[in-house]
Amino acid sequence: MQSRRLLSLLAPALAAGLLTSTSALAQAAFSCPQTGGDLIVGMEAGVPTLDQHTATSSATRNVAMNIFETLVIRDAAMTPTPDLAESIETSEDGLTYTFKLRDGISFHNGKPLTTADVVASFDRYKEVGVNRATLDVVEKWEATDDITFVITLKQAQPTFLESLSSYTVPIVILPAEEAAKPANQITPIGTGPFKFVEFVPDSHVRLERYDGYVANDTFGDLSGFAGHKQACVDTVTFRMLTEAGARMAALETGEVHIVENVPAISQERLAGTAGVEVVRLENFALNVAYPNWSAPPTDNALVRQAMLAALDMEEIMEAATDGAFKLNPSFQFPDTGYYSTAGEEFYNQADPEKARALLAEAGYTNEPIVLLTNQQFPNMYNSALVMAAQLQAAGMNAELRVLDWPTALATSEKETAGWNVFFTFWATVTAQGGPTSLRNLANPNNVYKPVNNEGDAAFNEAFARIQSGADLETRRAAFAEAQAIAFEQVMAIPFGIMQNAQGIRANVENYQPYYNTRVSNVWLEQ
Repeated sequence: MQSRRLLSLLAPALAAGLLTSTSALAQAAFSCPQTGGDLIVGMEAGVPTLDQHTATSSATRNVAMNIFETLVIRDAAMTPTPDLAESIETSEDGLTYTFKLRDGISFHNGKPLTTADVVASFDRYKEVGVNRATLDVVEKWEATDDITFVITLKQAQPTFLESLSSYTVPIVILPAEEAAKPANQITPIGTGPFKFVEFVPDSHVRLERYDGYVANDTFGDLSGFAGHKQACVDTVTFRMLTEAGARMAALETGEVHIVENVPAISQERLAGTAGVEVVRLENFALNVAYPNWSAPPTDNALVRQAMLAALDMEEIMEAATDGAFKLNPSFQFPDTGYYSTAGEEFYNQADPEKARALLAEAGYTNEPIVLLTNQQFPNMYNSALVMAAQLQAAGMNAELRVLDWPTALATSEKETAGWNVFFTFWATVTAQGGPTSLRNLANPNNVYKPVNNEGDAAFNEAFARIQSGADLETRRAAFAEAQAIAFEQVMAIPFGIMQNAQGIRANVENYQPYYNTRVSNVWLEQ
């Protein structure tokens, strides 16, 4: 049976002369101009866990994706590309995927990577992984030898590699002995350029260079989370500086080298501060909230529709971002392959009278609508604050419940009582596009907490067609249909697109803002 390699996905780059040959890539591979020093990153949120299989938090990814690696990952163009794999072959019938591991890779504890570790990691993810539905289409996986891992599907799914390479909650590869441990009880041992040293909750995480790291030269430099990665600094300390003023002060004094999320109010001052630079990512994240379908009164679709009718998205986004935003009636960023405005009639209605009529039809009797938020992420807190005022103006008894970020996130994931709307943002989810950008609303993820976790049937049927459609146009049409259902049924509320500004000290070289913090290929001028 004939097969085709994943490298064929890179054919446009090859044709353009961007990639010419393996030897040319090796010659052009990144090399640190300088090494040494402790790079200090000021984080905007606490890190709830470093067990990447179990965590949706961007704060976890900001640290963990410098420790762990996957079989297949996304490059800067969001194309699936090998990571720990040397090659990936797909059978002609689309049912079998054969991964060959790269040579010479060892975990941070010195143990050589084999497919036994890959099997154990996939077994664990199937049990505890947040996005384990990715593997529902899989009939089996097996190691046929120490470097060959084979996945067999129940039926062909054209978007399988797209789903497998998602790094929202990636299937990172752990040593088999760690993969045998329950959720949140692992020691963070990976194969990445940095290895774990210390985690002090609510304080910091410290990593150090892994001298045994073997880089992937699919690209000569870092591309997304793919390509050639190298630890140029001796250590990286991720400090949890959740108060924005303290984070900015630490950057200005040189106490930290990089800070996440510079508020708009601070950007002008920092831009005029000697030794500091502000860097930006224009389409960073979708500012979003989702209701709890299991808790009254948001178990009533008419109440949810009344909430959506009342919202003035421009006012919410202005408060959330101090003006650094774009309105966007979609769950995708503009100018991407699946972008659609289906359902836009439900977006930015700002119609309190329509909301009142829907409430009357629903039989709403002033039950509390609890908005679950936190103050570590000002955009979430301010979005909730303004949304509460808008709901109150439309006759709803809206109130805030403010917890710290890790507790708020855990409450939204594990509890179906005590909250009605949860506030967050989707960065990697939206950026990766296609099925990934709606997976949180599909079975079994269902972040909107339907009763008995039985999600909207029409949405799930459309979502299945996004994954299984034989051609791109079919998948795009299914995406538009699913998005329209998500708007109408109020499965989630996208407020708009947030930009992101980060601050760096002048002696930080080659740092590039991304959807998560990448510290590979970054060095400090001595």
